[in-house]
Parts: sequence; C-alpha cells; structure tokens
Amino acid sequence: MRRFFLVWTAAALSFFSLHAEDSAIDSLKGFYLQEVEVISVRANAQTPMAYSNQTKQEIEAFNFGQDTPFLLTLTPSVIVTSDAGTGVGYTGFRVRGTDANRINITANGIPLNDSESHGVYWVNMPDFASSLQDLQIQRGVGASTNGAGAFGASINMKTEAIPMEAYSELDGGYGSFNTAKATLKAGTGVLHNHWAFDGRLSSITSDGFIDRASADLKSYFAQGAYFNENTLVKLITFGGKEKTYHAWDGVPDYILSDPLIPGRRTYNPCGYMGDDSNGNPLYYADQTDNYQQRHYQLSWIQKLHPDWNLNVALHYTRGLGYYEEYKLNRKLKEYGFSPEETGASKSDLIRQKHLDNDFGGMIFSLNYNKNRWNAALGGGANQYDGRHFGKVIWVKEIGNTDDHEFYRSKSKKTDATIYLKGNYQATKQLNLYGDAQYRFIDYRMDGQNSKWDSQANAMQILDAHPVFHFFNPKAGALFQINRANQVYGSVAVAHREPNRNNYTDAVNSEQPQAERLTDFELGYKFQHGIVSATLNAYVMNYKNQLVLNGKVNDIGEPLTSNVPDSYRRGIEVQLGLHISENWKWDGNATWSHNRIKNYTEYVSVYAGDDWHLETGQQADNYETTPISFSPEWIAGSLLSFRKGAFNAALQSLYVAKQYLDNTGSDKRSLDPYFVNNVRIGYDFQVKGMKGFSVNLLINNLFNEEYESNGWTGSYYYRHPDGSLERYTDQAYFPQAGTNIWTNIVLKF
Repeated sequence: MRRFFLVWTAAALSFFSLHAEDSAIDSLKGFYLQEVEVISVRANAQTPMAYSNQTKQEIEAFNFGQDTPFLLTLTPSVIVTSDAGTGVGYTGFRVRGTDANRINITANGIPLNDSESHGVYWVNMPDFASSLQDLQIQRGVGASTNGAGAFGASINMKTEAIPMEAYSELDGGYGSFNTAKATLKAGTGVLHNHWAFDGRLSSITSDGFIDRASADLKSYFAQGAYFNENTLVKLITFGGKEKTYHAWDGVPDYILSDPLIPGRRTYNPCGYMGDDSNGNPLYYADQTDNYQQRHYQLSWIQKLHPDWNLNVALHYTRGLGYYEEYKLNRKLKEYGFSPEETGASKSDLIRQKHLDNDFGGMIFSLNYNKNRWNAALGGGANQYDGRHFGKVIWVKEIGNTDDHEFYRSKSKKTDATIYLKGNYQATKQLNLYGDAQYRFIDYRMDGQNSKWDSQANAMQILDAHPVFHFFNPKAGALFQINRANQVYGSVAVAHREPNRNNYTDAVNSEQPQAERLTDFELGYKFQHGIVSATLNAYVMNYKNQLVLNGKVNDIGEPLTSNVPDSYRRGIEVQLGLHISENWKWDGNATWSHNRIKNYTEYVSVYAGDDWHLETGQQADNYETTPISFSPEWIAGSLLSFRKGAFNAALQSLYVAKQYLDNTGSDKRSLDPYFVNNVRIGYDFQVKGMKGFSVNLLINNLFNEEYESNGWTGSYYYRHPDGSLERYTDQAYFPQAGTNIWTNIVLKF
C-alpha cells in the first residue's frame, strides 16, 4: 500500500508540474543563494589545494544505477570496489590509498559519515547520483568542513537545484545479472513567484555477479523551497531501504586459483549451512542485510548585505536495521543459553545484529566577499545516539527462541567544530589562503559488546569515554604567473579520533590514540586553448596512523594499532585535450610511495597435532614496509566523441599491485588490472518531449579477470624441531567480466 501511495503521489506531482507557473523565472534575481549551501566547504579557483569537480552532465553520463563511488573513478587517485562485483550493493573506495572511513563526506555541507564507523554506506543511499547537481572531491586534508576528519580526501555533494521550470522524467534501465533500475522524477517549477517542489522515486534490483549477492534497493528524494530576492528556505528529505544478501567474505584463494572448480569466481561462502544427504551445499536463504535510513535537512540562506550572506541548516538522520546470519556449531554459552535449556554445549543457530540510531545537529556559515577578501566563518554541532543489540531467533536444538537477546550496548557522541578561513588577494597575481579549525569530540560507549570474553566468561564489557580537542590549521598561496599558468602550495594539519571498532577490538588491551596528518601540497596548472594540465605533488606525514598489525585481542579478534611514523608521497597528473570539434580526451595518473617506518607484525603461533595449542605470538620486524591497499600507480583515461545526437566514450583504468597487509609480500597481494568501459548514447528529437535518449554501457569490455579487494590473516605452526612455518588464510573479491547496462531516459 505504501509503495502504491508513493507512486501515485509522484504521478500526481508530475501532472501538476505541467500546469505550474513559470512566468516568474526571469524575475529571480537572488537565485544564486543556492550556491551558499556549499561555498563555505568547497575549494575554488583561488584555493591552493588539489581538487576535482564533476558537473551534473558528467554525473548523468555514467549514472546507470551503480553506487555513487563508481562516479569518482573519473578523478585522480581513486579506486572503487564492489562486494557483489557489479557496483550495486555494498561498495567501497579509496583515495590516495586511504580507506573510506578516513574520507569526509557531506551533502549540502551537512555531514554524512557515520559517527561511529566514520564510513558512508552507499547501499543505504541508492541512486543518490540521480539527485545530484554536482560534486567536488578535495584530495589530501582539503579545506575545513563539517563532520569527520579528512585523512585522504573530502567529498562534498550538492543536491539538485530547485526547479525553475516544470518537468517530469522517467529513467528505466536493464542489464546483466538481471539488474533493473526505474527512476521517476518530477518538479513543479516556480509557483506564485516564490515556491518550488520536486521529488524522485527509485528502485534498483540485481542478482549480482557473485552467487546470491542480490540487492533490492528503494530510495526517494524530495525538496520544497520558498525564496525571494534575499532569502531561500529549503526543506530536503532523502532516504533508502535496502535488502542485500551477504557477499562480505570474499572467495577463498584456494577456490579462486583452481581452474577445475566450476563457478570459482562467483563462489560465495556466506550463509553456508552444511551439506545435504547427497553432499550438495545448503545455504541460508535469509543471510541478508536489512537497513533503512532517512535524512532531513532544513536550510535557511539569507543575503544580509551585498557582501554578506548567512547559511544556517538543521539536520536529522534516522537509521534502523539489522543483518541476519546462519552460524555453524557455535558455543551456546556465548549467546546466553545454559546446557539445561538446550541439552548441548554447541549448536547451529541464526542470529541478528541490530543497529538503531539517531543523528542530528546544525551547521552554519557566515560568508563575506568584497574586493580582495573572500572569507567564511562556519561550524556546527552534532549528536549521535546509537543502540547496538543482538538476538538469537533460532537454535537447532530448540527451534525458535522468541528473539533471545544476547548483548546490548549504547553509544553517545557529541561532535562540534568551528572554523575561520579565507582568501586574500594580496596582489593581482598573488592570493593568500588561511584556514583554522577547532574540533571537539565527546564519545561514550556503555554496555555489552557482541564478542565473548573467555577470561571473564561473559560478554565483553564496554566502558569507554574518550574526549578529544583538535586544532587543524591550514595555510597556502597561489601565484598567477600569467593567464595560462599558475602555481600553488599549501600545508595542512588534520586529526582523527579512533572509530568504534578501534575501541571494541582494544578492550582489555592497549587503548588506541588519535591520528595526526600533516599534508604538504605543491601544484602547477596550465590552461591555454585546447590544452589543460595540472601537476600536483604531495607529502602526507602521519603520526600514530591506525593500521592492521596482525595482533589478536583476548578473544582472538585481529587488532589495529597505532604506528608511530608513516607517510604517503606522490605525484598526480591531469591532462585535457580538445582534439577536435568532436573529440575530447581527459587523462590522469598518480604515482605514490606509501610506507610505514619500523613496523612490527605480530602473528599467532600454534603447536600440537591438531593445532589446538596457542604458544604465543611471533614478532616480525620491518624497517620500512609498504602500506596495505596503496598501489604505486593509478591511471585513468576518458576518450569521448560527440557528433550531433550521437555520443560515445571509452573509459580506461589501470591499478598497480596492492598488498593485503603491511608486510610487502607478493603472496598476499592483489594483481594489477587494466579495465575498459564503453558508453554509447543517442539523443532523439521527439515533438512534445524535452529529451529522449537511449544509452548503452559495456563494463569490462575485454573481459579482464581481476580482483579489486581482499583480506588476509596469517599464523605460524611450530614443528617439533622448533622451526616455524607460516600459513595464510585469504580471500578475494572478483569483479564481473564483460557486462552490459542499458537505459532509456524520457524528459517532459
């Protein structure tokens, strides 16, 4: 019934939009105020930092339904990976080798990063790209922003501008692995000279490349605005609901490497329940992740004076969901069952892990622009409340358990920031940049964790209350040599607090420390006629960077720990060439050197005939070693052609070898890969329609067999003669071979 109501609401909005008033369009002198939503957190042409912009047209060209990170592959130093192998479902990305939970992400200046994990789960925001006006990615520390600390990049997305004219749009597509997308958009245009509304409904489903890696994703976006010459008030809400089958474990290396195993690249161990009487594997049908998230943003933008404007926004996010999984032969006492209840000490069971959270707050920016000054005073305060709890819903020995709860904890996090930054045009050629930010974090965790503490013979107790005070200064200069050439340089400091897992994994062990990054950027830009070029060199020095170290805690879980000294150094190159009226080429390449100094890896040592005896840990020391998942080379190319109504593009991406851990071992690494995608489109002219286009996307044109992600874990066996032999468990995430996506876009 709810879906029926939403569809008919959108249809009514679409009909109404065709009868909206548009006579006031020419009179909207103050409409530029929408830019104020993001201007305070974005870099501009005078900012001495490395950044890339993507326009609405560039986003639309490659938006076939894959998650938003796949749109970032056109920018330097970006690597994207997909658990399901298709880009629909759980996806992740890295910038300059930095994982996503160290990347600050905002929408309209409002933070999106989860307060505890620091990541953004794009599966909860399906088809968000269809509601984007543009985005900017700042590499390195970037300019001060709201929310999580930026340790590799900042990504600011701006949602669609309020519609000036009435419109409706239908985007439908179908592709390999039974992937289907349907998007309906409609807007009223300007009503009574001051009002405008529009919205979107989306559905994306896919079976996935990996076995059973299905996804069922629903989302919406809606906004309404009131404006006059000096004021803009806008209410935005967007959200998503997802159900995805687990594909988190990857394909074990011994299966992936055996060409005699049918379907080896699509094998999925998640949900395994054992074999039937004929030896065929059985899988649990509801091994799924189920989550929904709703965002609300209310912004007020006021032009105070020709030189001053103010942006104030309130925001609230509601998140609720769980994942369900079948577990084999588990110790029942770890789930709160006594032998008297079950008649057994171990059994198969089905458990759910729940998350129920609220996140809200406000942001503001006061912006000044006159003569030689362009400055902003901004900041915000946010609070997160999270409830974590787990249920056992079935045990093989006793059947349904009436949602037996086996752990519960709560978290509260307060995050506040204030910054002052600005550009000063010292001379006609020299621009000076300064930026200072103070950030305060108060984080509390209480209750029971989901892990068993064998020493206490109880669930692990959480009792942590860290408080952080961070000062993040930035400074730089840009010199315009002439109209075609400019150089810039900057230095920036950023701090980042540990996330939830850093604390839960370190309970009863050493406590994690905050990380610090000092980022040096030096660049050159050239723009003349048909040629553009950018050369950017960076040095990112870390203190106490958190990395996987091979240790295990008291319950056998792998730990991350701070390494005192590490760095990332690299050179990024971007080139653009308008070859002719019809042909255009854009390319980028990154070379980087990423190292940890004086690194110690701790590996568990086992002995005995059945490997049951753990005898301690072996410490392996490395003077200098590569940082995991940080390739030395990344290169991208986009060759595009347009003539009349026809357009086409060839996108190419090369990623060099990546190590799965910090030992620099080729045995624990991802092979290099080179992937090519082709996009073809044709725009038809149809009377009575604003647009009618048919598009085709061929991913992995040459059927490259590659893996974009993986994990590894090592241990030693001590032989009777005292010698040690290293063993490794590892798995990879294969990406789909050649696959095809199509879509048809109708605009009215």
